[in-house]
Amino acid sequence: MEFLEILNQVEQKISDIISNKGYEKVNFVVEPSKKGFGDITCNIGFLLAKKLNKKPQEISEEFVNEFKSNLVDGIQKVESHPSGYLNFFINIKSLVESVLLNSQKDSYGDINIGNNTTIVVEHTSVNPNKALHIGHLRNVVIGDSISRILEKANYNVKVLNYVDDSGLQVADIIVGFKFAGYSETPPGGEKFAHYCGDTVYVKTTQKYEDDKELESKRNEILKELEDKDSEISKFGQKITRNVLADQLETVWNLGVSYDCLNFESQIVHSKLWDKIFEKMKSDKLVRLETDGDNSGCWVMPVNGEDDKILVRSNGVATYVAKDIPYAAWKLGLLDDPFNYKKYTTQENGRTVYETTLEQSNEENQSLTGDKVITVIDNRQKRLQNIVSKLMTKFRTSGTYVHLGYEAVTLSQNTVEQLGFATDGKDVQMSGRKGIYINADEIIEKLEDRILHESKKRNQALTDSELKKISHDVAIGTIRYEMIKPDLDKIITFDIDTSLKIEGDTCSYIQYSYARASRILEKSETKPDFSTSISNIKTDHEINLIKQIAMFETQVKDAANNYSPKVIARYCYSLAVVFSSFYEHIQVLNAESPELLNSRLCLVLSFQNTLKKALDLLGIVAPERM
Repeated sequence: MEFLEILNQVEQKISDIISNKGYEKVNFVVEPSKKGFGDITCNIGFLLAKKLNKKPQEISEEFVNEFKSNLVDGIQKVESHPSGYLNFFINIKSLVESVLLNSQKDSYGDINIGNNTTIVVEHTSVNPNKALHIGHLRNVVIGDSISRILEKANYNVKVLNYVDDSGLQVADIIVGFKFAGYSETPPGGEKFAHYCGDTVYVKTTQKYEDDKELESKRNEILKELEDKDSEISKFGQKITRNVLADQLETVWNLGVSYDCLNFESQIVHSKLWDKIFEKMKSDKLVRLETDGDNSGCWVMPVNGEDDKILVRSNGVATYVAKDIPYAAWKLGLLDDPFNYKKYTTQENGRTVYETTLEQSNEENQSLTGDKVITVIDNRQKRLQNIVSKLMTKFRTSGTYVHLGYEAVTLSQNTVEQLGFATDGKDVQMSGRKGIYINADEIIEKLEDRILHESKKRNQALTDSELKKISHDVAIGTIRYEMIKPDLDKIITFDIDTSLKIEGDTCSYIQYSYARASRILEKSETKPDFSTSISNIKTDHEINLIKQIAMFETQVKDAANNYSPKVIARYCYSLAVVFSSFYEHIQVLNAESPELLNSRLCLVLSFQNTLKKALDLLGIVAPERM
C-alpha cells in the first residue's frame, strides 16, 4: 500500500470516529511525523481537548482504543504520545515491498488532484527589447516547474508566454533605431537581443535626459504601434520577433517549453478590451467620473484603496486595463478572437503556436482554463490583486492566481568573476540602467567551470560526453538556485556556493544520483524484483525506504500550494538519506546474494524516484559527474 493511501485511510478513519462519537467536526491534520513520533502523526487530541474539557492525551487514548479494534491497512500499531499527539507506526515489511515495486513504474508519484481539468500557467513574459538576465530566469524556472508538477497531479496544463510587443520598452528601441542613429545590425556577431538590451535600449533612454525632443518621439511611436498597418508597427514586429527568437533560444536551453505565444499587439487589435469593458459597464463594475481630478475617466472601485483608473479622459487605456481582457480571455470569459499558426517545434517535440488575427490553416487551439496561474514578480502585486479581485466578479474566488516572487541579485564575488566592477555590495539588476548579467553569459560561465572539473574526474569520457555533463549540471544549478528559496525571499546568486557538492546544492543532489549509477554499473548482478526483498532491515535502509515512499505526499503538497520548493526540499532530503545509506551500508559486498539483490533493488528504487523528482524541477539526473 502506498504511503499517501495510508495517510488518506488514517484521515478517513479519524473522521469516522469523530462522527460516531458525536464530536464536533474540527480541521485536524494527518501528516508524516518528526522523529520520535512514529511514522504518521495527528493533532486531533489538541483540537478536541478544550471542546471536551479533557487533556489531549486522554482524547488520543480514546482514538487509540478505536483503532485497536480495527487497524487501518498498512499500520502496525497506534500510540498516544504523552504530549497528546496520536502516532501511527507503519508496517515496514509491507511498505518495503510496496515502495520497491511501485517505484519502478513510470507512473510512480502520479496523483489525481486535477481530474484532468484545464489550468493555464503564464510565465516568462519578458519585454521583447532585450535578452533574458538571471533575474528573469526565476520567473521562467518557477513557471516551468509549476507546470510540470501540475501535470504530475493530473491537470491538463496549458503554458503561455505573453509577449508585450507594443509597450514603452519596445517604443524605446524603435526610437533608438529610427531617431538615435543605431544600426539594425549588431556589431561583431553579437546576439540581436543582447545588442538591443545592452546598447540600443540603455543608451537611448540615457539620451532622453538631455534630449527631450527625442523622448517625445516615444509617444509618437506608441500611438503608431496601435495601428497594425503602419510602417512603425510593421518595423516593431520585425524587431521584437528577432529579440523574441533569441529569448526563446535561451529558455529552450533551460529545458523550458510553451504551448502558445500571445502577442499584446494582437490583444489590442482584437478588441477584447471593448468587449470586457462593456461587460464591466453593464455589471456596474466601473463608473465614469464627472468631476474632480479624474473627471472624464472610467474608474474601478478598489476596496480600501483609491479608485483605479482604467481609461483616461483622452480615451487611452491604462496598463491594468490591458491585463484585464487578457485575464478574462485566459479564463474563457470571452469568445476567442484569435486564429493560430505553428511557431515551431521545440526540442522536446512539443509544438508551440502563436496567436494571429490573420487567416490560418491550423486548427484553433483550446488555451483557456478553469483556473489561471500568472507568474509575475511582486512589483506587480498590487495590479495583479486588482485583476484577481475583478475576475472573482465573473468566476469563483481562487480561479485567477498571481504567483509572485522576489528579485534576484548577484553576489559581489559572482559579479567580479564575470568581469564587472562592484562597490563591495551585492548587485540588484536593472534593465533600464544596464545593470544586469545576461542569462546566456551565466550559463556559459557555469558550463566552463563544470567542464574543467569534469575533465579531471572523468578522463576516459569524450569531449561530447563531458560537454553534456557540464550543460546538465550548469542548467540544474541555475534552476535549483531559483527554486529552493521561499518565493518571498530575495535570491543572491553566487557561482562558487551553488557548485559545491556538499550542502543544499543541485550538484550535491546530482552527485548522489551519479553515485547510485556507479553502484549499479559495478554490480555484476541486475536487480531482480521477482524474488524476495524482505531482508531489508537496518535503520539506514528503512530510512531510505520511508523517504522514497514520501514522493507522492510531496507532489500533492507542491501541487496544492503551487510550490516547487517542496520538491526541491524533497530532492535534497532524499539525497541526504541516500548519502547516509551509502556511507554505512555495504551493497556490492553484501553478506549474501539475496541481500545484495535487495540492496540493489533499493538503490535502483532511489535512483528512479530521484530522477522523477528532479524532472519535476526540469533538472537532468546525470549518470556521471
